Amino acid sequence: QVQLVESGGGSVQAGGSLRLSCAVSGYIYSSACMGWFRQAPGKEREGVAIIYSEGRTRYADSVKGRFRISQDNVKKTVYLQMNSLRPEDTAMYYCADEVLADNCNALAFNIGNWGRGTQVTVSS
Repeated sequence: QVQLVESGGGSVQAGGSLRLSCAVSGYIYSSACMGWFRQAPGKEREGVAIIYSEGRTRYADSVKGRFRISQDNVKKTVYLQMNSLRPEDTAMYYCADEVLADNCNALAFNIGNWGRGTQVTVSS
């Protein structure tokens, strides 16, 4: 059974940084990518970043240049370094894997496993 457990969320002021971690237990044998999405109250889910097994990455335009996704295959952990945080980055952040490459390219997480999320709050 696959489990994804996020950590590292918190409250920061605008301009600050946070690093989210996603610990993966179990064996994800069919995923095309790992990544992060977020959801704020009253808003639609938004794909933030994905990383393929070979290290190639994609980002949402809203976070490009500020966020960086990485993975440690030995530790089975995926990270999201978030810099220059803005109040509009406030959301619950979820770690996920996705089976279909087309969904990965679209930063969509439709078929796979999700974690329970970690809250990020950015104050102005």
